Amino acid sequence: MLALVLSVSITLLVSSMLGKTILKGEASSFTLELPPYRKPQFAKVVVRSILDRTIFVLGRAISVSVPAGALIWLLQNITVADGTLLSMFSNMLEPLGSVMGLSGAILAAFLLGIPANEIVIPILLMYYSQSGMLVESSGIVELGEILKNNGWTIITALCAIVFSLNHFPCATTLWTIAKETKSIKWTTVSFFLPTLVGIVLCVLINIISKLFL
Repeated sequence: MLALVLSVSITLLVSSMLGKTILKGEASSFTLELPPYRKPQFAKVVVRSILDRTIFVLGRAISVSVPAGALIWLLQNITVADGTLLSMFSNMLEPLGSVMGLSGAILAAFLLGIPANEIVIPILLMYYSQSGMLVESSGIVELGEILKNNGWTIITALCAIVFSLNHFPCATTLWTIAKETKSIKWTTVSFFLPTLVGIVLCVLINIISKLFL
């Protein structure tokens, strides 16, 4: 509940700041023209729902997830020197991750999880277990033990929750934004603005925790 309240509060605050800065302009009215009411046609509803919702969304998801899945597999299974490409990538992100109260591995999981937020934890477990494929835990207790054994603390968990609420949208959402706005600028803003908010919040939480804990 607290995470939900925090997420809504940040959304309202950032929206207010944008409305007073880069989106500042004259107030405009919004007119919505409703189509005439008609009796629903069951066959049309089913067909349009399948075409517009299921197939269309699945098509976008597959076009993003297949290349991303291949990339994740290559990063974990290609070894250079004494480690995998994924471990090298995680080490590169370690300085930023430590400042944010996280780690390079956690940030790498978030970045590689851009096709879908649901695969962030499986990627992280794959990294921790050094498995060659995505891994899922059998339950919350086991997951908690794995995270704890790999250096997670209460602050790490808190920062991970905050960053999961405030980071870039998934690839399918970004694709939709680009198509609807037809603007690389606003798609870029949609990626970096929430991510910057998440980084700042995590850094503040990490600093405060070190001062008082």
